[in-house]
Amino acid sequence: MKGMTWKSLKEHYSLIPVYGVIVYGVTLSSFCLFRTATRNPDVAWSNKHEGTSNLKWPWNKQAKFYSPTTDYSKLSKPKDMPDL
Repeated sequence: MKGMTWKSLKEHYSLIPVYGVIVYGVTLSSFCLFRTATRNPDVAWSNKHEGTSNLKWPWNKQAKFYSPTTDYSKLSKPKDMPDL
């Protein structure tokens, strides 16, 4: 297949930027996936909280996204949320 070996890549040198962009995109998306998997409060890698780690997050605190219509500081506690 043309462009998949070093010899054919030297003949079709216009493919080098395409490979550069693909490598950059894969690297950036891998970094974002790794960062989300390790830094996000919604992800739990261990069972030390037995599945209740998300319930300890304050219900009136906004996690990540901007919401112009909801004031999270004035929300009341949901009825079905257990007291931990």
